[in-house]
Amino acid sequence: MEKRLVQFNRAKFIRVVCLVIADAILINAAAFLALFVRFEFDFEQLRQSGYMDGLVTYSWLNTLGSLLIFYLMKLYDSLWEFASTAELVRVFIASVISAGVCVVGMMMLKISMPRSFVLLYAGALTALCSALRLLYRELRRARMRSHGGIGQKRTMLIGGGQAGSMVLREFQFSAHSENNVVCIIDDDRSKHGSYMRGVKIVGGRDDILHMAEKYGVEEIVLAIPSASRRERLDILDICHLTGCSLRTLPGLYQLANGEVSIQSIKHVDIEDLLGRDTVKTDLNEVKAYVQDKVVLVTGGGGSIGSELCRQAAAMGPKQLIVFDIYENNAYDLQMELRHRHPELDLVVLIGSVRDETRVNNIFAKYHPDLVCHAAAHKHVPLMEDSPFEAIKNNVFGTYNVARAADRFGTQRFILISTDKAVNPTNVMGASKRICEMVVQTVNERSKTEFVAVRFGNVLGSAGSVIPLFRKQIKEGGPVTVTHKEVIRYFMTIPEAVQLIFQANAYANGGEIFVLDMGEPVKIDNLARNMIRLSGFEPDVDIKIEYTGLRPGEKLYEELLMSGEGLKKTKNDLIYIGSEVDFDKAEFEENLMELKAINETSERALRDKIAQIVPTYHIPEHQKVTV
Repeated sequence: MEKRLVQFNRAKFIRVVCLVIADAILINAAAFLALFVRFEFDFEQLRQSGYMDGLVTYSWLNTLGSLLIFYLMKLYDSLWEFASTAELVRVFIASVISAGVCVVGMMMLKISMPRSFVLLYAGALTALCSALRLLYRELRRARMRSHGGIGQKRTMLIGGGQAGSMVLREFQFSAHSENNVVCIIDDDRSKHGSYMRGVKIVGGRDDILHMAEKYGVEEIVLAIPSASRRERLDILDICHLTGCSLRTLPGLYQLANGEVSIQSIKHVDIEDLLGRDTVKTDLNEVKAYVQDKVVLVTGGGGSIGSELCRQAAAMGPKQLIVFDIYENNAYDLQMELRHRHPELDLVVLIGSVRDETRVNNIFAKYHPDLVCHAAAHKHVPLMEDSPFEAIKNNVFGTYNVARAADRFGTQRFILISTDKAVNPTNVMGASKRICEMVVQTVNERSKTEFVAVRFGNVLGSAGSVIPLFRKQIKEGGPVTVTHKEVIRYFMTIPEAVQLIFQANAYANGGEIFVLDMGEPVKIDNLARNMIRLSGFEPDVDIKIEYTGLRPGEKLYEELLMSGEGLKKTKNDLIYIGSEVDFDKAEFEENLMELKAINETSERALRDKIAQIVPTYHIPEHQKVTV
């Protein structure tokens, strides 16, 4: 480390010495040039005027004085390779001051000079010193471009705007860059044929394939963070056809925060291929319902639960209670939150929502103001084979927590639901629909405001298709897809949690909040895109196998049931589904019967589920008594 520091300091010293010597030469050259211009480039007339003798006499004082001014203006603290407009302004100011001091000094020493000398000298000194710095910058840039083919990827940059310019600058001047930008793509036709930092803008998105082949492109970098998700998807679809690796800027906020760098450019992930923009929430509005509140998150160690805890912790709750049955998950989250938020009053508790006594004791001790109920079994095929567990955990776990919230005066209760609760044909979906009915029933007689938030599949969550595909691709395939036509809605974990907290702000009690998730994604296309993102060709390098729909699985998921209308909220992507009316008293009777049946007869359990949720149908092969 010390050796590298010594080397760095030595290099800096040499650079500064060279610059001082160059400036000293230019100072005298500028003074001579000013007189030479004054006498209209007639050297003989200049020699006879006698001004040269005075200039030579004063030259050493002028040189020292100018160099001192340059030093005070911090011209020697800048790096030549990053010479910019700001430095050129400092060169101009330093040159003007230097010219003024020069003339004053000559007057004090009674050295005569033409009246125009001060202006001509200031202009010449500015021009020569600026040219020196700009020349170095351009020579360094040209050298890097000439050597760019060695050990660097030939790169196409998509985006000829501000973000693209900043990325290009990073690539050209960073010592750690592995990219040599050979061409730029931009849809603005007025830019075509122009150059940005010496690199030609060769066409629009329709030219990507042709130009990638023409320039021998190895990597494509997408630098249009202001583009909509649909525009990005269209461009990425074209880029995939080139076979080049893809990278992109994360988003527009990085520009605003000055975070654009080579490090902020990431490989294109599957999130970039969703055909919609991300959910935007009013963070100030959301924060008001979390700040200084006691917040309880059940299932706090899970994918959704842990993100709920992260975002809640950032909003300044009075106390955050994490409740989970899995101690390892809870411990990892505890360490993370204590590191990120050392000031947070964090309580981590181990237990199950199925344990009514444990739940009641927690509510009695901590009296949470806000409850986010994320504890649930969610795996469709597994719950189809273990219906007793789905009912115990999902339905009666929710029932226990909801009753405790009502009994101990919780202000808001948010149920984390799913699109699989809509017209469910499987046990897991039916259990989540019963959960929605539980909170709607309790809401009618409670001062606590009970709501549900319903959304589709969450990218990257435990048990979701994305981690499975990644694992299968890593192992060389095959990638298994249940059916070629199966479609699903997707969202990211952070935006799912933002929606949950936004629902809290809009809640009056009894609502089911629904996200406008845009166009659904065909799972077959998802698998193929993930294979391409990994640098392979589907069905060539990595095989895709169709395994058939699993027990209880549907070709498509819905976000609304028949009879549910939509009401808009202040957020254009968040809606409220109108409540589907059902007999609350009859439902409670059925619920108690379901509880009595549980773990006695699987056939009776499935029959009762079908009675409560009519869309659930018992498959023929499951019509047995266990």
